[in-house]
Amino acid sequence: MRWDLLVGAILLFAAGVAVGAFTQRGAGAPATPIAGNREAAQDDRGKSASQQKGKKVTLKRMDNVLIVVNDLEAVKTFFIELGLKLEGESTVEGPEVGKLIGLKDVRATLAMLRTPDGQGIELDKFHTPNAIRYGPVDAPVNTLGIRRIMFAVENIDAVLSRMRGCGAELIGEMQYEDKYRLAYLRGPEGIIVALAEQLG
Repeated sequence: MRWDLLVGAILLFAAGVAVGAFTQRGAGAPATPIAGNREAAQDDRGKSASQQKGKKVTLKRMDNVLIVVNDLEAVKTFFIELGLKLEGESTVEGPEVGKLIGLKDVRATLAMLRTPDGQGIELDKFHTPNAIRYGPVDAPVNTLGIRRIMFAVENIDAVLSRMRGCGAELIGEMQYEDKYRLAYLRGPEGIIVALAEQLG
């Protein structure tokens, strides 16, 4: 394995940091109804104290979200079918990785996927130590913790049909005023994704 890819894999594995071993991307994600009024977020009420005072802000962007999985191939296929692109896949192991993430005897395979605008989802399959599951696979949306990821889509009916055709379960759908159509899906290993189609 190339050294730069190994370094990038280790950093992505634990911290979700964007590195050259994967890709440089543009900034910004599409607005969703859950995030609220984006125009209102442009005024001072949407800025941190350091931004309002003109101080340098070190946070650049959110690079990716980590999902630990058991069946890497099934979950990877699910997100690729949804429309994400597989950017890279690698196995990481050794004491440096373990020191970084606070585990011993670590060996894991990770896959990095990105949306068309560059938002990342990292899938990790632990070979050692074994992954730990808390609670049922089909935990409801009000279970504590990160419960879903939302994607902006076009033609939500086509996406729903495609995803249900590959085994995803429709949890529910609704229309949010005259602005969005929304749907919740449960994929492999209980992973919940939400879809939002902007109307008009």
